[in-house]
Amino acid sequence: MDISRKNQNGSSEVLCSSNQAHARFVTVRRETADDLAIFDHAANGQDTIVAQLVFGGCNFEPAARARMQAAAWPLLWVQGDGCQGDHLSGTQTFVLKGRAVERIVLEGNVVGSRWSDDHADYCLLAGIVPTDLAQSRGEQTAACLRRIALALEQAGMDFSHVARTWFYLDHLLDWYDEFNAARTAFFEQKGVMNGLIPASTGIGGGNPQGAALAAGALAIRSRDGQPRILSVPSPLQCQATEYRSSFSRAVEVAWPDRRFLTISGTASIAPGGASLFADDVKKQIHLTLDVVEAILQSRGMNWENTVRAVGYFRNIEDLPVFDACCKERGIAPLPLTPAHAVVCRDDLLFEMELDALSTAQL
Repeated sequence: MDISRKNQNGSSEVLCSSNQAHARFVTVRRETADDLAIFDHAANGQDTIVAQLVFGGCNFEPAARARMQAAAWPLLWVQGDGCQGDHLSGTQTFVLKGRAVERIVLEGNVVGSRWSDDHADYCLLAGIVPTDLAQSRGEQTAACLRRIALALEQAGMDFSHVARTWFYLDHLLDWYDEFNAARTAFFEQKGVMNGLIPASTGIGGGNPQGAALAAGALAIRSRDGQPRILSVPSPLQCQATEYRSSFSRAVEVAWPDRRFLTISGTASIAPGGASLFADDVKKQIHLTLDVVEAILQSRGMNWENTVRAVGYFRNIEDLPVFDACCKERGIAPLPLTPAHAVVCRDDLLFEMELDALSTAQL
């Protein structure tokens, strides 16, 4: 596999080419007065957008879809808790060329994409929401998970194939414990807790539908024993299951020619599970970077392997602090989208998720 990178005009693109197939991770930050300009990096020619993630005001969604010719692909839109909705932070898009992509549809809405290569089948879901908004938030969580299962069925998969999930909870701090209980109950019912527990992000964010939560998931079904998929522990933190949160710190997917590492939402949490450095965003960012870096190094990777990242800020004005922390550590500008969002604890000011790719084998 060949990996190349391109940065220009507020956008970052990582191109991965293998066996006449090309995958692109496109990250765009808003850098002009025109918020909708971030959507001018859509696929062209024979490229297919597999899924897209957008951070910012939900009121921009109709105009954004119009700008992207209706955006007939899975789209997960997040207006973070704390965001006033008067701006867009950025967008991330996963694009494929050279692979046939089949859409997953639930009740007339495109919620996923399915494709295959020589080794496995893949399904990426985005924008899954419960349909009955009159239900309690815990019931909506269970309903959302059931809809993920229905979408996976269309791809010939189930929750045993899920490597990564994303959950964006409206007013998260009001009901995060209720969400965790509903997720754990569902995972226990499906046998997830006895197998691969997915990597995950759980962040405060609303959605255009007004549901209690919106979700996404990545599922992979190996056909010949490749790729190998395994949970990766954090050298500097305990397992999240030790404080009743059902996710792995990271998950690695290993093919014969490459390894993909997806790191869960990571914050300033001590090895025993307690939050550290309340009210000090700089120290929280540095500890988060320490933890993410340790996970990368445990798999023979470093910051240069990053293909996609999101920084979640309680106060979006702390973005320059993050940039300064990276500069202090000698970290080159990352393909990172900043998001104005509340983290899962009231004393946490920053969280980060990151995906990395390496052609080196361990």
